[in-house]
Amino acid sequence: MRSADYDVWHLPVLVDAVIEYLSIKPGGLYVDLTAGGGGHSRAILEKLGKEGRLLAADRDPEALAVSSERLKGIETNAFFDVIEARFSDFPGWLDTGDIGDIDGLLADLGVSSHQLDTAERGFSYLLDGPLDMRMSPAQGKTAADLIADLRESDLVALLRLYGEEQYAYSIAKSIVKRRAEKPITTTGELVDIVSYAVPSHVRREGNPARLTFQALRMAVNREQEELSHLLQVLPDVMAPGGRVAIISFHSLEDRMVKQAMKRWESPCDCPRDFPVCVCKKKPLGRCLTGKPIVADAAECRGNRRARSAKLRVFEFGEVEV
Repeated sequence: MRSADYDVWHLPVLVDAVIEYLSIKPGGLYVDLTAGGGGHSRAILEKLGKEGRLLAADRDPEALAVSSERLKGIETNAFFDVIEARFSDFPGWLDTGDIGDIDGLLADLGVSSHQLDTAERGFSYLLDGPLDMRMSPAQGKTAADLIADLRESDLVALLRLYGEEQYAYSIAKSIVKRRAEKPITTTGELVDIVSYAVPSHVRREGNPARLTFQALRMAVNREQEELSHLLQVLPDVMAPGGRVAIISFHSLEDRMVKQAMKRWESPCDCPRDFPVCVCKKKPLGRCLTGKPIVADAAECRGNRRARSAKLRVFEFGEVEV
């Protein structure tokens, strides 16, 4: 792949903000848990010196191959490695000596441009292909398997929770009716089912299948569970002064990140009416982004994916009172 093709594969969002907030130390240890096309990883690696280390992970083997090639093309004295892994595998693949020694960690949640633009991966409601949606083709059920197996009530719940879909009931009912006639195996079939299930004015406002596809993708890849695991283990792996940067694209995920950082900043669980804290739980650090960082107009024009991106950053370490 030519170097000019990497950002076509996946154009990273909020790169400048990520690098600024990670405040990279040339000799530090940095982890990119969503390497994708390697855009963020490259920007981190370019800031590292000969004592610095970058560990770039991704659950998608195609993404990891692209990231690896991109990083190999960078002139650097720093060490880097690529690891195929999910959030739930972390920090199991870390060397024991690196636990508690990470100076910066990035997680860019969501789907890569390449995944959306490759019909065979089944992520896009704009391209006809197999109804797959797995970020790692070797793992778990496909979206086709999911909608074939779930009860109607479970489909409704899934569409409401992950898609915040107003017409979840009618869409689920239409899916169940169609699958009784024949299996639903392609993205095009699912788009047609959703289109007929929603009012005409919804179809005029844009592709009505967007939220259904989002919900199925999140369920297929267990994205909420994966993120929940990551947020649980982060306090144990970061160095004092280490910073965590998380980019979310969905309100549910952003809310999870926001709440986790709030807990890290104020872990006291004493009843509100207690005059003093007796649980003795101290702040784990401080949130550096009161409000999430969002892309400016120029970046949004050049990268549509950036429009819904929200970056939150937390710094671990003792907080002066």
